Amino acid sequence: MAQRRLLLAIMALAAVAAATGFEFHEATVDAIQLGFSNGSLTSTALVRYYLDQITRLNPLLHAVIEVNPDALAQAARADGERATGRRCGPLHGVPVLLKDNIATRDRLNTTAGSFALLGSVVPRDAGVAARLRAAGAVILGKASLTEWSAYRPAPNGWSARGGQTLVTPTTAPTISASFSSLFDRISSQGVCEIVHEESVRALVHPVRIEQRPICRTVSDAVHVLDAIVGYDALDAEATGAASKYIPNGGYGQFLRMDGFKGKRIGIPNGFFTQEIFEKKQLRAYQKHIQLMRYTKHF
Repeated sequence: MAQRRLLLAIMALAAVAAATGFEFHEATVDAIQLGFSNGSLTSTALVRYYLDQITRLNPLLHAVIEVNPDALAQAARADGERATGRRCGPLHGVPVLLKDNIATRDRLNTTAGSFALLGSVVPRDAGVAARLRAAGAVILGKASLTEWSAYRPAPNGWSARGGQTLVTPTTAPTISASFSSLFDRISSQGVCEIVHEESVRALVHPVRIEQRPICRTVSDAVHVLDAIVGYDALDAEATGAASKYIPNGGYGQFLRMDGFKGKRIGIPNGFFTQEIFEKKQLRAYQKHIQLMRYTKHF
């Protein structure tokens, strides 16, 4: 019954996408920006689509703890800025989700999945949240997680606020540049994560100090990485050393279709085992390795 409801919801969303003329499903950041440029898409339409997706699918998947009541206002502001020729970069007007242990100084809660922190007010945005806002991203809401980042004994992906999610989250704080990428993790694990060190003072119970953008493609993850990297004066110890290695011009300049050509990649077979990962994850891992081999990426 649940699978049938999920299928009907996906079919309804596909009908919405067909009516607008823009292919929302698995849209990349570059495709979204192209839609903004050619007039086939607005930030407001994109945010409405994702909010509708959350309304339809989240009762089954429990992937999102809370949506931002100001998301549509932020999208409208981005549309207005674009109309006047102002653009802040690849993430301008693009909705993102933050895990519920990344602090935001707005009308969203930051609770690490716990009712104990519901209604509490953080003193400021986390460094990554502030940088995403500066890049023009729309903060769509907070994604679910294992309560207290798995510090307390709890099933993976369960929290008092969010319930048991069907999306397997990591314990590290994450940023999702596409709501669909959270759902993609259920079936294929076909997403990209890039690690970035961040101030531990900006997180609710930080198990690790790195951030992990979860995106549909490598290029999407690099766009997010370029937006969030940098020195944080409020926590120089955590970000000072790493910020010295940020290349001039950002990481986007290294995105090349032939980037793997001539490279040798070591595969730690002993790490990807059934004792650590689920069968779905292992199948996806093997599939991607074989794909790179067959396409002669390495």
